[in-house]
Amino acid sequence: MQHFTRRRTLAAGASTLLLPSVARADAGWPTGPVTMVVGYAAGGGADINARELAQILSPLIGQQAIVDNKGGAAGSLGVRVVASAKPDGQTLFYAVGTNVIINPHIQKGMIDTITALAPICQTTAYQYVLAINPKVPANSAAELVTLARKEPEKLTFSSSGVGGNNHLAGALFAEAAGIKLTHVPYKGTGPALADVISGQITMNFSSLPPAVSQIKAGNLRALAVTGEKRVKSLPEVPTLKEQGIDVVVTSWHGLFAPARTADAVLDKIEKAAKEAMADPKWEAALSKDGLELAPARSRPEFTAFVREEHDYWGKKLKALKIEME
Repeated sequence: MQHFTRRRTLAAGASTLLLPSVARADAGWPTGPVTMVVGYAAGGGADINARELAQILSPLIGQQAIVDNKGGAAGSLGVRVVASAKPDGQTLFYAVGTNVIINPHIQKGMIDTITALAPICQTTAYQYVLAINPKVPANSAAELVTLARKEPEKLTFSSSGVGGNNHLAGALFAEAAGIKLTHVPYKGTGPALADVISGQITMNFSSLPPAVSQIKAGNLRALAVTGEKRVKSLPEVPTLKEQGIDVVVTSWHGLFAPARTADAVLDKIEKAAKEAMADPKWEAALSKDGLELAPARSRPEFTAFVREEHDYWGKKLKALKIEME
């Protein structure tokens, strides 16, 4: 069996400064409603989490924070929308790590996220859950592997798009287990998970927010989580490593602005976002969704982290041979 252990998270960022910020800062941020673009359809983990942050953030900034879903190309449509927006802090990107770290390496014609976006702060850390349709005759990851070996390429797994974290998780799982699975990409976790529930798709490596309630309602069966340890929201579900499959896949969410946004504006957004994340309601929301608090990183530290991850995964993805169709 081949083994793969995540050295670090599937995530996103840049060097200490991506591009020189504009000299003139708008100290009046925000000047109106703030749009947080999510690169996936409504109902997925990033969408749910972004809306929870927007609800807490709005009264703190004195303006409405609005979530705008721009699903498509595994989150890359959202990247383009924000990169082309006016760099005044009024349009932000609520990113999944892969949007900025993975996509540039596998999508032809993808813009350079490192120079197109300015990292602000990390908002969450999380892992995934291997969820199957309850009618699939498997009660553990090992039984699912046995089933896949009996019927090569018959079992399917959905994802939020080619190169998304749940696509990579499925590919790494199949590689480590020595099985063949058929990948079916969607425009977001919501629709990808819906077709597992309906029985059209065998399984999904879902982010936790949209999956936990469906698992507890009996609409999905959880076989494993993908982190180093179990999650509080599904304490009875073992990790893949506990079941002898050496795969660990984790990720995060983070806030980004268009490049060339003034440092003074970025600082105000970071301060407001971190104030929102210090609210007990935020930790309660994360716990409910199966997410974890983000590490305490400053904006320069987050920027450096993103650059490091971007460079690391550029090399790793060549070995995985994953690219957009």
